[in-house]
Order: sequence, then structure tokens, then C-alpha cells
Amino acid sequence: MKFPKEINAYCPSCMKHQVHKVKAASKGRASSLAAGNRRHERRLAGHGSKRKGEKTVKKQGKRNKLVLQCNVCKKKQERIVGGRTTKKIEFKS
Repeated sequence: MKFPKEINAYCPSCMKHQVHKVKAASKGRASSLAAGNRRHERRLAGHGSKRKGEKTVKKQGKRNKLVLQCNVCKKKQERIVGGRTTKKIEFKS
């Protein structure tokens, strides 16, 4: 999916349309000490028939999330590209 590097979008901080720089949002690192991760590791440990947590279904594509940064006030805001997609976002120059 192709997307421009700069777009004209509404900035809630400036309260008007400004040119924004666009980049793909990256997911933060998951905490290994979170309760859900500890529980998941505990269920995967040991022997047995089918281990919990193994995926057998192919998931539907996720929606791409973009980060828009205002060129005037430098504030950032997130925007989700509508519709689910199986393709990564690619920026055209």
C-alpha cells in the first residue's frame, strides 16, 4: 500500500490544517513480566499433548497505523488507515 511522505491534515493543537510528516507507527516492546506473558509461559512449559498457545488459523490482515507529525508545532497524532490490509505500508517520495 503506497502512501505519501507528507500530507495536509488537521492539527488539533494548531486548530487548522497544516502539512504533516508521515511515518509508520512501530509497536513497542512487550513486557516479559506482564501477568498474561507469565501465564502464557507457564502453560507452554512442560510436556503434554498439544501445547497451549500454538496458532492454527491464519489471521486476517491488520490495519496500518500512521504517526502524523505537524511541521509547525511538532505535535504527533495517530491515524489508522481504513480497511484491513495484508500489505505493509510503503511511502512514495
